[in-house]
Amino acid sequence: MLAQRQLGIAALGILAAAAGARALQQRRPATPKSGAQDATVTAARRLNRAAGLIATSTLLDSSVEHYRGMFHNKAMVTPLVVSALTLAVSAHGLRDERKFAHRVRDPIYAAAALTGLAGTGFHVYNIGKRPGGFCWQNLFYGSPLGAPAAVALAGLLGYYSERLRESRGGKAPRVFRMPAGRALAALTAVGLVATSAEAGLLHFRGAYHDPFMFVPVTVPPIAAALLSETAATHPHRPRRLTRWWLRLTALIGFLGAGFHVFGVSRDMGGWRNWSQNILNGPPIPAPPSFTGLALAGLAALGLIEEHPRA
Repeated sequence: MLAQRQLGIAALGILAAAAGARALQQRRPATPKSGAQDATVTAARRLNRAAGLIATSTLLDSSVEHYRGMFHNKAMVTPLVVSALTLAVSAHGLRDERKFAHRVRDPIYAAAALTGLAGTGFHVYNIGKRPGGFCWQNLFYGSPLGAPAAVALAGLLGYYSERLRESRGGKAPRVFRMPAGRALAALTAVGLVATSAEAGLLHFRGAYHDPFMFVPVTVPPIAAALLSETAATHPHRPRRLTRWWLRLTALIGFLGAGFHVFGVSRDMGGWRNWSQNILNGPPIPAPPSFTGLALAGLAALGLIEEHPRA
């Protein structure tokens, strides 16, 4: 029975990964037709791609981690369902060229953001009730604080994409009365710092035994700093260094998954003992969250370069 469950989880993971890859494949954007409005739709579609990639990461990661916890709390199914729905509506938004918010995508993105916030509260409570409270041991091996925050981030980026679609800003599109591009750059910078902090904590647990473990705690924070500078100023020239660094961060997300695959293979039994090593080895689906955030940062840069006052 246990083997059947493991095979079922693996099959669902493979199907979700395939669906995510299919939904998030690069497509040539539509030819602009009306200036500012089409630039905001293009940025919104790019954000749909970013939110979908983060949702794919959280779906697979939560499936593994909560399965390891044997779903002892019924609420542990919630992030799986919400992440799957977020992935589905992101795939729909990626293909949607209309200039208004969708009545189905909107509530699902909002639900993802609220689920992530609630999940963070559950994880904080889980760590706090352990013997010793908020000590290093519990932070290392308790419920990961960054995992539900990634669900919230996917929801926020998706919800923001819907606000971009319905913005009527003319030369300076605005969302929540803030310049759309600069606000998105700031949000992405915060997400990069938070994700890097989570990676730093877990890599500290691994004693940084591999020099490559320093990469996710150095490259993404620099990308966050460059985005913060962009958000704090009124750029009148293309941010070539920022764009290049974000592309490097996106690449790191996929390379990190490869390193984690290699890490699982080095555990006792390697992939022959996959049912145990995937649960206890480095989380393979986690690093692509950096890629999703980098794509969101690139969407912000594209919007700012199209409209410097955005």
